[in-house]
Amino acid sequence: MDDLAGARHKYAELIRTTAQLRSERLVRALAEVPREDFLGPGPWKIMRFTFPLHYEDTPDANPLHIYDDVLVALDAARMLNNGLPSGLVKWIDAMDLVAGERVVHAGCGTGYYSALIAHVVGSNGHVIALEYDAELAARARHNLRNFPQAQVVAGDATAYDTGPADAIFVNAGATHPHPLWLDSLKPNGRLVFPLVRWPEGAKFGVANAGWGAMIRIQRTSSGYSAGWLAPCGVYPCFGAVNAEADRRLADAFAQNRLAEMRTLRRDDHSREASCLLHGEGYCFSTAP
Repeated sequence: MDDLAGARHKYAELIRTTAQLRSERLVRALAEVPREDFLGPGPWKIMRFTFPLHYEDTPDANPLHIYDDVLVALDAARMLNNGLPSGLVKWIDAMDLVAGERVVHAGCGTGYYSALIAHVVGSNGHVIALEYDAELAARARHNLRNFPQAQVVAGDATAYDTGPADAIFVNAGATHPHPLWLDSLKPNGRLVFPLVRWPEGAKFGVANAGWGAMIRIQRTSSGYSAGWLAPCGVYPCFGAVNAEADRRLADAFAQNRLAEMRTLRRDDHSREASCLLHGEGYCFSTAP
């Protein structure tokens, strides 16, 4: 086999540049965690994030083929993939993780990105990797067996109470910030999640279904700061999908001002000029 260690280091530098990573610990994780251990046996079906999206087969089972900024199919029939490294790692970087922290990764799939998080927080940290699909959770539990700081839970991220967390990364779309995630944040805790459209009867990839923006929320001494990170597209977290919230989100996207958000308000108040997305129990606002 060719120089796999060298390929991992080149891959880490590629993702560092593409995603403009700030965390050196995360770059080291990319260089040291074997991605192939989380994908099942090769050859693999890979996909580059260029439209129209389509799979291509790797010529053989050499892991060198998956050390690139590509999605890798976990179940091609369902279009279920190990996500695009430059995208997923950019969102992980936005959590500003440090060693020893307690982190929740909702929608962990087969565990690769949970392994990167576990590498970053180190042996004194703790990662709770949540996965709704029981078969994927079982695979993640096996794949993460060499990361004792990682705990895999087969469960619903909108119902399973993980306890207090320093950071939460939700890798599934929501029409609104779920109260459980916000309540779980420790002081200065960070939540990164996709705020996406999901109309009733929606199908991912059709019209606006599953498309929206990654949002970063941080608990502060006076409430919650909030910021728009970038556009994104992702499958939904069904427990965090609500028809009325989707309608309000559609209106907010139509106004094209959500990138101006500065805070998330949870207090009961009437709609004001500063309200960008005013929902039940949540409001993204331009107010400081």
